[in-house]
Order: sequence, then C-alpha cells, then structure tokens
Amino acid sequence: MPNRLSIIIPVYNEMATVATLLNRVVTYPLEGIEKEIIVIESNSMDGSRSVVQKFDAEAKIKAIYENRPEGKGHAVRAGLAAATGDWILIQDADLEYEISDYPTLLNPLKRGEAAFVLGSRHLGHQSWSYRSTSAVGTFMSVFINAGVWVYTQFFNQLYGQRLTDPATMFKVFRRDCLQGLTFHSNGFDLDWEIVAKLVRKGFTPLEFPVTYRSRGFNEGKKVRLWRDGWVSLVAILRYRFGSLSQ
Repeated sequence: MPNRLSIIIPVYNEMATVATLLNRVVTYPLEGIEKEIIVIESNSMDGSRSVVQKFDAEAKIKAIYENRPEGKGHAVRAGLAAATGDWILIQDADLEYEISDYPTLLNPLKRGEAAFVLGSRHLGHQSWSYRSTSAVGTFMSVFINAGVWVYTQFFNQLYGQRLTDPATMFKVFRRDCLQGLTFHSNGFDLDWEIVAKLVRKGFTPLEFPVTYRSRGFNEGKKVRLWRDGWVSLVAILRYRFGSLSQ
C-alpha cells in the first residue's frame, strides 16, 4: 500500500494565492504516495473561504472551518489533530515555498533515513539572508534576517543542535513522532514549539535546501515583528524546560 501524506494548509485572507496553491498541491504527482490535503480556513474576510469551499465541494480536500481567526498555530494544531497520514507536511497558503521541493523533503522518509525533515531557506540561498530587500525594504530585510539568525543560534545553543532554519514552514515528519506530545502555541511560535519538542523527544531533523521567495507586508505577510518576536523567544525558552505534554 502507498504511504499516506497529510498536507496541512492553514488559510486566512489569502485570496490572491490560495486557488493557485491548492491547484498545485492537488495536481502535483507524488509517486507511491496518497495525499490527504487538510485545509483549515479561519473565516477569512477576503473571499478565501469560498475558494476553499469550492475545493471541498469537489472532494479535492478535507476542510476544517473555524469560526474566527485564532492564529496560524491554532489552525495547524487543528490540522494535526485531524491528520491520518503516515507522514505530515505543513504548507502555507501563499506562494513563498515551492511545491516542487516536496520530493526532496519526502525522500528521506521514504527511504527510512529520517523521521523528521526541515526545508531550509538558508541552505537554499546559501546565505543567512533569505528575506529579500525587494519584498520588505533594505532596513527591514537586514533586521529580520539578523533577528532570525540570532534566534537560530540561541535555539541551537539551548537545544544542542546545528540547525540553519528551525523556523521554516516546511516541516515534514512521521505522524508517530507526535505520540506523547501536546502543542499549545496559537501563533507563529508553533514553528519553534514543534522543533523544540521533537528534538527533545530525540528526533534530530535532517535539513535540505528549498526554494524561497519572500513576499512583503503589502502582499499579505502576517508576521508582526515585535509581537511575534517576543512570543517566539518565550517559546524557545519555555519548551526547552517544560514538560513535553504541557
């Protein structure tokens, strides 16, 4: 029997990209893999929900409809709870990441070489600077890239790792890796919580370079630097010392 891959896609106000992204995910061929596409729609205000409903009505996806937006992490956690696949992949609803990188991320799982894989934006750009100046401006680009680099080094020191991009959206892992784990983050801090808890459980991720094209805040980027920066820092500390089930 083919392996089953659960692809979790949170959607909130992504009208400009969601139809294109879903079409790509639905139609992209993965030899020997059955796709379970789980879309969590958080009551968008721009028409994204109608796009998701169309794909849902055509039985191309499994949709979860939230009554209000409670954060990307909250939506991903709902997707994790509904996933039935052997493997799980997290995919944003924008077009910053390439669907064509799926085989690179899945092959180590298919060959039994890894249980946990990260798609690194840094390795893909062969540089720590993956946020382009054209997307957010020169100052903001340098500020974000430097901040993520500092957070990554702090994470590595605290968790005994040598990762280049723990905050990447492209996280792929065996579903059984989640046994005994409970996740709590509702925002972008879930990216750190997932890696922190899987690493503490003994799963050291393999990293592979992926293509990344950053978008600007005027294009729908939802990260808020001050708010999400502090929350992520707290998450790195909290999940190093707290219980894996708390």
